[in-house]
Order: sequence, then C-alpha cells, then structure tokens
Amino acid sequence: MAQGRGSASHSVAVLALALLCVLLHGEFAESAVYTVGDRGGWSFNTGGWPRGKRFRAGDVLVFKYSPAAHNVVAVNAAGYRSCSAPRGSRTYRTGNDRVTLARGTNYFICTFPGHCQSGMKIAVTAA
Repeated sequence: MAQGRGSASHSVAVLALALLCVLLHGEFAESAVYTVGDRGGWSFNTGGWPRGKRFRAGDVLVFKYSPAAHNVVAVNAAGYRSCSAPRGSRTYRTGNDRVTLARGTNYFICTFPGHCQSGMKIAVTAA
C-alpha cells in the first residue's frame, strides 16, 4: 500500500513539473524582439518610434547604430528629461545592443554631445 501512495505522489510531482515547464515556456514564448527605429536603427528623431506598439515586460529592444557615433544609456525619468546620465546608469556601446524591458517606463538616451537634445532619446512603456 505504501508503494501505491509513493507512485501517486511521484505522478503528482511529474505533473507539477510538466505544468511549470509549460507555463515558463509560454512566458518566454510571448516576449517579442523589436529593432529600435526599425530599418533606420537608433538614430535622431526616434522619439516617436514606440507609438502604436504594445510592449510587455520581457520584450527585447535591439539598438543598432555605429558605436563610433552613438551609444545607448538606460536612464531614469529625470535623466531622460534633462538628457543626462545619472551616476550608475548602464551604458551600451556595441552598436548591436539587446535590452530586456522591465515593467513600467524604460528610458534611453544617447550621451554623445548634443545627441539627446536633438531628439536621440526614447521612452518605452512595458505592461
């Protein structure tokens, strides 16, 4: 009789593990990858690029640009408004950077002189 109960709890554990795998797979399968600026890449006047798109936490933004001419800095709202990178901000420099969105508004600027002030910044809100 004890062997029968062990079998049942083993089956429940296997079922629970299988369900967890399905749920995790579904969570990751739903994330989307977006190239910022579409074909134009991360450039001036990309501020309107997020309009009309529905972003979710876990989606990935790909920033494509010339690293000799630009960078991408993840900033807070104040840094976005003032076009400055607060201490500790994450700076990306490869020219093909992948950033996973967090829930809420995610802010990005280029800190090359004058670039953010000329419109090289975006705010992306992820549900």
